[in-house]
Order: sequence, then structure tokens, then C-alpha cells
Amino acid sequence: MTRPALTDAPPRAVAGPPRRTGRPVAPSARRRRFGTLVTITLFVLPALVLFGLLVLAPIAVAAYTSLFKWNGLGGLPTDFVGLDNFTRMFADEVFIGDLRHGALLIVLSLVIQLPLSLALAMLLNQKMRGRAFYRLLFFAPYVLSEVITGVLFGMILSPDEGLANQILSAAGLSSLQSTWLADPDTVMMSLFLVMTWKYFGFHMILYLAGRQGIPKELGEAAAIDGAGSWQQFRYVTLPLLGPTIRISVFLSVIGAIQLFDLVWVLTAGGPIHSSETMAVTMFQFGFKRSQLGYGSAISVVMFLISMVFALGYQRFVLRRDTQGAITSMGDQR
Repeated sequence: MTRPALTDAPPRAVAGPPRRTGRPVAPSARRRRFGTLVTITLFVLPALVLFGLLVLAPIAVAAYTSLFKWNGLGGLPTDFVGLDNFTRMFADEVFIGDLRHGALLIVLSLVIQLPLSLALAMLLNQKMRGRAFYRLLFFAPYVLSEVITGVLFGMILSPDEGLANQILSAAGLSSLQSTWLADPDTVMMSLFLVMTWKYFGFHMILYLAGRQGIPKELGEAAAIDGAGSWQQFRYVTLPLLGPTIRISVFLSVIGAIQLFDLVWVLTAGGPIHSSETMAVTMFQFGFKRSQLGYGSAISVVMFLISMVFALGYQRFVLRRDTQGAITSMGDQR
């Protein structure tokens, strides 16, 4: 009878009760967590309350009143009309014109205003005498309020003794004089000129900040490889300015959709609704004509257009930028 072979395998562990992997939380740790939660709640709660009262509540009220025929007086609206206000809106030539005017301003901003701001930012990024003064000079119009800007250009573009017509007359170009803000053929271009003067400095500062965030070593490396100034801008600077440009485009489009102040001060939407925007039409019906239900319907459409654009832009354009920012924050941790 042979004996079983002896092995060097360690003896098997006897099965026993499972061990606890976690330690019980001490009462002091629980109290600290509860205190932290209370502190966060106390800091966040006022902001949430203000957001609910100043943002969510007005949106809900506007959506509710848009379903009624209401002049804003006599308590809550009672004359329910359903979607008649929206049907009336999309059948109104004035509102359709508002959409066309907004689209025109957006296209002109993207094609003229933003490239001009970018070119000026690249110029003022170069070493030159008086660079800080020029930056301040070009940014100064943005500091002025829309009302002051509107009054100022209302005098400059006045058809009688306006500065614009006087300059053209002194230069021997009297044939180019025009009633800038009173002519349906020139009012939108005049309005865009004022918008560009007012806001291009803001976009210039954005681009300038983005340009200064690009390491100089990248441009120097491209120059060593034989890239010229234009090639450095096209293949190095412009791609790295992508996030800044996308934010600038977003702000420009949203601003054009909600434009009110400059239009109201300069033209009040005239002549013959030639410069009217959605915000101006909303104000006209909601506060001037006491048709608050119809004005609320216009505000709801403005909100929906802005929200759809913002969500779509975030989803398809800004998604890569936000993911990169989250990833970089995670790497820093």
C-alpha cells in the first residue's frame, strides 16, 4: 500500500464568518458631514430662491398668460384663447419681418463684426507704442450704456444737421447723404453700424485674452519649421482660438435675438416696422397696446428660439470644449 505523496501546498483556510470591510462611521464624522451639508444648503438656497423668483416664475407666468386674451388689468386672465395668440403671431407680417431682421443682424455680425474684432485683436497683440491706450480706446464704447449710445448716434445720423451728413458734405460726397434712420432701405445697415461700434470692443477683448493664452513657444516652433506669419495664424493661432471664437459667436447670436435697447432708442422699430425686432414688437403689444397675452406669446417664442439655439449649440459645437475642460480638471485632481 503506497502512501500519498506529501506536497508543499499551504493548508486550506477554514471557512469562517465574512469579515467587515468598512469601519463604522464615528458620530463625530457624521456630525461633520451633516454640518457640511447644512452649510452648502445655506449658501446655495438663496441663489436657488432668486433664480426661481426672477427666472423660472416669469417664464411660467408668460407661458400661462400667452394662452389668454388679457390687457394686464383686473386680476388674473380669464378669457382663454388657447393657441390663438401663436396662430396670429405667425400670420403677422410684422413678426415675420422681425425674424428676417434678426437673421440679417446675426449674419452681418458673424461675417463682418466678429472678423473685424479678431483682426483688431491680432493687431493690438503686437508690440507697438501706445498699445494699452488703443486697447482702452476700442473697448470704451462697450462701457457706454445702450441708451447713451442710441442718443449719441441718433444725433450723428440725424438727416438735418447730423455729423455723418456734414462729413460727407465737407468731403464733396453730398450725393451719399441720406436720412439714415428714416429710410427703410438704410435703417438696418445704420443699426448694424451702431451695433458694431458698440460691441466690437467686447469681442476684441475676448479674442485678445484668448490670444495671450497661447504659448509663444508654439509660434516660435512653427517659425523654425519655416511657417510665415499667415501660416502661423492659420495653422497655430486660429485653431487654438477655437473655444474663444465659439463663445463669441454664441454671445453674438443670443444678443441679436434679444436686441431691444438700441433699436428702441434709435428708431422704436420704424420707419414702418423696417427695423423692428421681436423684443420691440413684444414691448409694443405688451406695454403700449395693452395686449399682454399676445406680447407674452412673443416672449415665449423668443425664449424657445434662444433655448433651442443654446441647447443645440452646446450639444454640437461647445461639447468638445466643455469635455476638454472637465477632463483637464480631472487630471489636475
